Amino acid sequence: MRWFVVLLLVLVLVPDWTGEARLPVVRRDLSVEARGFVPAGGARRAGVLVPVGALSLRSSDPAFGGFSSLAIHRGAAVLLSDGGNVVRLTIRRGRIAAAGADLADGPGTGWDKRSRDTESLAIDPASGRLWIGYERANAIWRYTPDLARGDGHVAPPLMRDWGRNSGPETLVRMDDGRFLTLREGVMDARRPRPAVLFDGDPVATGTRAARLFYRPPPGYVPTDGAMLPDGDLLVVNRRWRFPFRFDCAIVRVPAALIRAGAVMEGPVVARPTRQMGGENVEGIAITRERGATMVWLVTDNDLAFYRRTILAKFRLID
Repeated sequence: MRWFVVLLLVLVLVPDWTGEARLPVVRRDLSVEARGFVPAGGARRAGVLVPVGALSLRSSDPAFGGFSSLAIHRGAAVLLSDGGNVVRLTIRRGRIAAAGADLADGPGTGWDKRSRDTESLAIDPASGRLWIGYERANAIWRYTPDLARGDGHVAPPLMRDWGRNSGPETLVRMDDGRFLTLREGVMDARRPRPAVLFDGDPVATGTRAARLFYRPPPGYVPTDGAMLPDGDLLVVNRRWRFPFRFDCAIVRVPAALIRAGAVMEGPVVARPTRQMGGENVEGIAITRERGATMVWLVTDNDLAFYRRTILAKFRLID
């Protein structure tokens, strides 16, 4: 009888949990459904981008989606969500295989989005190590290839004032080992966005950082970037239109402007808004296939069931 009295007192005296629910964590063995996506009016060329193919991705896993960055590594598409989840997709002969992982290490506990607001991703093609940019913390963390642990992190002084929701939206590892990160937003939209150029691994001791800037097209903000084989930079830029319509503009920044103190800017070489279904394009990756340059794009559906996650592949025309 005593145990019953104790249990009753606990139920009466201990208040209910009223905090936030835990951030959804993607399953390791998740199943992903892929259907061919053809935009209204057909798959037509967008500037320098010629459509190769596109997929609309779905999963019953509630943590699938919300992808804010993209990389292609060893034949797999690596998708990073803005909630600390990583999905690796391999597509061969029309069949798709998926594996999920969550970031156990990172700023804070990982319980809510404030400590896993992951927005940008870079991968070393040789070692497979990953670098991930965090908003709110305005930090860069480095992870082992299996994502089992973080093996270093840094909150650069040049990123300290990047705000709570406008931090390192873009993180690019250059072929020469340098890293570049761009801030998403600033208070005055007419001003160029701050950026930081690292002369090596941002997390490594002794790496030097220099300030530079990026000027997006008017009304747009940068969401991701990737390096072309010739050293130029492709930057994806987004413009939001009420209620859930997004425009996409891709800018090509000359390699000569990626230097300390410079203002990086360049022409808009593609506007694949329709080709991406009017969704929010947040990730870009570049590969080489049989002498051709391929540009991959992925959309962020903000984990909304009525929006689409689209993974598309284009051939770049120089």
